[in-house]
Amino acid sequence: METDRKERSKPRWNTPARRRRALIGAVALWAVAISAFVLVRDQDETGPPAAVAPAASPSASDAPLTVAQVHQALTPSVVLIRTAGRDAQDRAEAGSGTGVIANADGTVLTALHVVDGAETIEVTYADGTKATATIASRDPAQDIATITPQKLPETLVPAVLGGGAAIGDDVVAIGNPLGLTWSTSSGVVSGLDRKLDRDDAADIAGLIQFDAAVNPGNSGGPLINDRGQVVGIVVALANPTGAGTFIGIGFAVPIGAALGGGGDGNGQAPPL
Repeated sequence: METDRKERSKPRWNTPARRRRALIGAVALWAVAISAFVLVRDQDETGPPAAVAPAASPSASDAPLTVAQVHQALTPSVVLIRTAGRDAQDRAEAGSGTGVIANADGTVLTALHVVDGAETIEVTYADGTKATATIASRDPAQDIATITPQKLPETLVPAVLGGGAAIGDDVVAIGNPLGLTWSTSSGVVSGLDRKLDRDDAADIAGLIQFDAAVNPGNSGGPLINDRGQVVGIVVALANPTGAGTFIGIGFAVPIGAALGGGGDGNGQAPPL
């Protein structure tokens, strides 16, 4: 009797209810383990998001920019142009000017007189990259040319071309006056529809007159509005003495004309 009572008092683990609960628990543990494995595997296979390489995607600003902000935004789009050749007496001569990257393929827009007649053309980008270049197109009527560099910088930053100019608008000129590379000056649009009288070529009409300081070496550079848009290409300054130095009047071909438009006006100025 005593033995029978002891056997009846022992816990019974192998009952149907206990087996069912054990099976459910095992299935639950298995599911948790599989879920954890899947999460870890997906994280390992996917990893952190790939870093996006910097890409130039310039656009006009929605709000007015300061001169400092225009300088910072547009300087990577401005290039120094150096030329070498020989004059009419077969003497070696060299020159310099400015250009602006006008297209995602690296095309540089500049003044024709900066590169016209040059035997060699060298472009220097803001990051220091240098490249030889050739003239791709000429527009003598507007004193505008495009050049094609043979090498591009690691990060190419085309400028935003467009926007109109009105008298009184704030403008910035970036260029390489007198060899002082990537210099920035500011002023306002002083007049519109001016005409540039040229002794050896037809007059250029429809020019923008501005008072941001420019000097020899600025020619071919951009005239920029306060939205970061290139509204003109600098081609000349006015100086009645013929000294070729700035006295407060510069001229730029409107960007529309530089890209194939036209205009009228009056005025007089020697080329930079």
